[in-house]
Amino acid sequence: MRSPRRCSRNGCPRQAVATLTYVYNESTAVVGPLAAFAEPHTYDLCEPHARSLTAPRGWEVVRHEGEFEPPPPTTDDLVALAEAVREAARPAPRPPSEDQNQNAQSTPPSTSRRGHLRVIPPTH
Repeated sequence: MRSPRRCSRNGCPRQAVATLTYVYNESTAVVGPLAAFAEPHTYDLCEPHARSLTAPRGWEVVRHEGEFEPPPPTTDDLVALAEAVREAARPAPRPPSEDQNQNAQSTPPSTSRRGHLRVIPPTH
């Protein structure tokens, strides 16, 4: 599952809720709601950093005055969550019976693949 976007400030572990964009030809820093996609030359900020941002002398800060809300989960997140739940709900393999144990001793163990994982049966 994709992790939520984090604040761009060094060492800040909080989730981003705002996007900072600089408009250099107007000497303006714009702090608005979180952009739909991470863009080059923009910075994602958490709420405390978005509210406390200051600009260099001579620059103007245009700040969103409403509430900054975390973005809703995307369909990618929901699909990944559904697949994880589906995988966890699969029944566990049954232990081999006595007949299978005798057959397993005469044949080498086999492996099977499930996605990117490999299941290797235990050796007895």
